[in-house]
Amino acid sequence: MAVGGMVGGGIFSTLGVVIGIAGPFAWLSFVAAGLIALAAGYSYVKLAAHHGEGGGAFTFLREINADGFAGSLSWVLIVGYVLTNSVYSITFGQYLGHVVGLGPWFPPAAAVGILALFVGVNLRGAGEAGGVEVFLVWFKLAVLAGLAGFGLALWDPPMLSRGLPPTGLGAAFAGAASVFMAYEGFQLLTYDYDDIESPDRTLPRAVLSAIVVVIVLYVAVALGTAMLIGADQIVAHQEVALAIAGQKALGTFGLVLVTIGAAFSTGSAINSTLFATARLAQTVAEGGELPAALDRKNAAGVPDRAVLVLGGSAALLAILGTLTSLVEAASLAFLFTFVVVCGLAFLERVGLRAVTGAGALAASAAALGLVVRLLRTDPLALAFLGLLVLVAVFGRPILLRHTRTE
Repeated sequence: MAVGGMVGGGIFSTLGVVIGIAGPFAWLSFVAAGLIALAAGYSYVKLAAHHGEGGGAFTFLREINADGFAGSLSWVLIVGYVLTNSVYSITFGQYLGHVVGLGPWFPPAAAVGILALFVGVNLRGAGEAGGVEVFLVWFKLAVLAGLAGFGLALWDPPMLSRGLPPTGLGAAFAGAASVFMAYEGFQLLTYDYDDIESPDRTLPRAVLSAIVVVIVLYVAVALGTAMLIGADQIVAHQEVALAIAGQKALGTFGLVLVTIGAAFSTGSAINSTLFATARLAQTVAEGGELPAALDRKNAAGVPDRAVLVLGGSAALLAILGTLTSLVEAASLAFLFTFVVVCGLAFLERVGLRAVTGAGALAASAAALGLVVRLLRTDPLALAFLGLLVLVAVFGRPILLRHTRTE
């Protein structure tokens, strides 16, 4: 489930973005981002074991009586998940639209449609993952591993930089910061701490091993896809690069197979992210840091208003945003959260301080680098996140004073 939370749409959505930034060093971007994710994952599981509960950063901060900071951070984190779901829905629409070829109106319509579908699924109380979700994870892993294998068998290093301007190692770290969204899914598992058998033993093994598996998979796919179609084609068709690579490998069958994998992958990721985020919003509302309306449950025991607000917001962003802007904005939101979690683990002396401290420093450097990049390339996305932070810090207390929170 931890692997599925990360791969769920990450590589389908971000490969073109990272190659456009890092060129032939895109594989190194995935390694660097993965190492930061490992430090963050280590901090998450150590804090969960230390406090004996899940709930992520919001719960950990409240345990040290930093309720105001916990509330502000939870708003940023929830928006990060909304941005992530908008990216997944755009990717779903683009892959499906590439196959059916019904015109430019179809991908955004499909993006809104898939979000509406899983809003309905969650409202009926059927959003929790089960055996079908496990099958989908194995299916998309098989598709991606097979695609990577075809490409790596053709090993042709010049394809990694074909048609792109020269880049250096510094671009790899810029790419790592920009696609950090591809690693955020593991933290969804920490929200289910109370439902995991022997969580103090199982959670660390699940989270840390999953991150390692995903690093290897992302590196293999980044290299293999470039070997199949070249870096220039990945950037030119960043929304559907893996489908084009599948077609190159196996013709129409490969195109259809990768498209099905992308549809299953992004669809299951939307479902699990919406499910977990709605429960997070409910937890935050129960803690008095969101309006009490978001804590309301329907007859199926689902926080229905939270599901509707989260799904509707993701649909709006999917219509208005671009893939690169949304990926980078989501990555910045998660990097900020991981800085806090690693720093908290370091200050509380939970786990190895060399790991948690290095994670906090590396995530801080990546976040700063991404802010600088967004200032140059997409100031509107940065302004949006800046406005969000201002609202979370200063507007949230005002809103909560005028809204029922109990």
